[in-house]
Amino acid sequence: MTITPSVIVFDVNETLSDMGPLAEAFSQAGMPESLTRPWFAELLRDGFALTAAGDNPDFADLAKDTLHRLLTQTSGPGNYQRHVGDIMGAFTNLALHADVAPGITALSRVADLVTLSNGATSVAESLLTRGGVQNEFKGFLSVQDALRWKPAREAYDYAATATGHPVDELLLVAVHPWDIHGAHAAGLRTAWINRTGATYPSYFTAPDIEAEDLVALAGILTAP
Repeated sequence: MTITPSVIVFDVNETLSDMGPLAEAFSQAGMPESLTRPWFAELLRDGFALTAAGDNPDFADLAKDTLHRLLTQTSGPGNYQRHVGDIMGAFTNLALHADVAPGITALSRVADLVTLSNGATSVAESLLTRGGVQNEFKGFLSVQDALRWKPAREAYDYAATATGHPVDELLLVAVHPWDIHGAHAAGLRTAWINRTGATYPSYFTAPDIEAEDLVALAGILTAP
């Protein structure tokens, strides 16, 4: 039997937001659509590196810098501020995955809901407002107000402090195995959303729950 959490903590980028449309923004900026995922992976990598070195970088600043350098690499030296602005505009105006709104509605009957992002709280709040489920959330949290980015322990400890619950009463929901691993190490329970049928990396701690989407997760948490 699955133990019901007091608080469900959602990662935001890719877990809730559908980043597919970013490919079109890359194309319009003159870059191959295939660079979208490597760009985001590099952004996370450098954020993790700065976190490991003791910094707490601003997500948007890193995103803009990595985009400008990528544009320079693919198109040569130049002023790409307009293209960077267009891509960042697309990034901050993404839609929810199709399963998110009904899943959130169902999960709001199970526990309190909050977000915990390495980005700004405004991005998460705007995303969920566009999706019509902003009012289902008790709060929007960002590592900007913590000491370090996820997957560092301090980020998850901050979520526990902000919600007023011990870490073992929190369930972290994410599509990223690195987030699952970090949350587990901090004492949270974890749920991996596997929309693509991927294989979970063997070197990360396995999630407590695996679900194909948020609707399926709600079904697991409410099963007798």
